[in-house]
Amino acid sequence: MANIKSAKKRVLTAERNRVRNVAFRTSIKTAVKKVLELAKSDDKVALNGALSRAYQLCDKAVSKGILHKNTAARKKSRLTKAVNKLQTK
Repeated sequence: MANIKSAKKRVLTAERNRVRNVAFRTSIKTAVKKVLELAKSDDKVALNGALSRAYQLCDKAVSKGILHKNTAARKKSRLTKAVNKLQTK
């Protein structure tokens, strides 16, 4: 453990940020799973809404510094590709 007061504060701040970042990444994963489940069904309206929400979460993560912009772009691209593949079946 750090001895300097400011270093102790940084440890607490880093832990708080880590917990928030993990929660945000988990919400992205949940949104992606929901989109893939809806892609198997015939509900286009719900699918478009869920896909939009997943995109929104990825973009928000980039703006908050949780994800790198290329990582978010890759996630969105792969998600779209998977949805298109599931819909053609």
